[in-house]
Amino acid sequence: MAGFRAQAAAGEIDLYYFDGAGFTLDPCVPYAWQSVGETIEVPAATSDRLNVLACFSLDHRLHPFVFDHVSITSEIVIACFDHLCQFITKPTLVVIDQAPVHTSDEFQARLEEWETRGLYVYPIPAYSPELNLIEILWRMIKYHWLPWNAYESYKALGRALYEVLKGVGSKYQIEFAK
Repeated sequence: MAGFRAQAAAGEIDLYYFDGAGFTLDPCVPYAWQSVGETIEVPAATSDRLNVLACFSLDHRLHPFVFDHVSITSEIVIACFDHLCQFITKPTLVVIDQAPVHTSDEFQARLEEWETRGLYVYPIPAYSPELNLIEILWRMIKYHWLPWNAYESYKALGRALYEVLKGVGSKYQIEFAK
């Protein structure tokens, strides 16, 4: 992977990390410290889900695809990759995980066609999320960048999520180790 990052830094290739994340009204609160006898409560809520698929580069280029009330299928992921192919200006490597939508026969059948268009898919080993750096983006959005008032309603969540996605690279940045 370090070799790919060096090629991307030299401008020889575009390197993207691809993955999806779901956003609901269930706030992401892993745990919290509290005084003895004090209880911190976050009301439980069930809600619809906003699914986001995205390609993300280390220089903060983000190509998000947001789906409201839609389950992610291989066909949807294929459409995202087809869309990305329209903007390729140099050889482009996309790092993906071993999700079923990436290992499906339909997805695998498109690899050769995408390669003829300059898009190469690089699958990381199963259970290796640390190799897919877009996971850091999802963590930052969920735990740091989405404001608490985003969880007031599904509509507020959608608005806040769109604002964060729009601000990635300008207002919202991640410092990656070189």
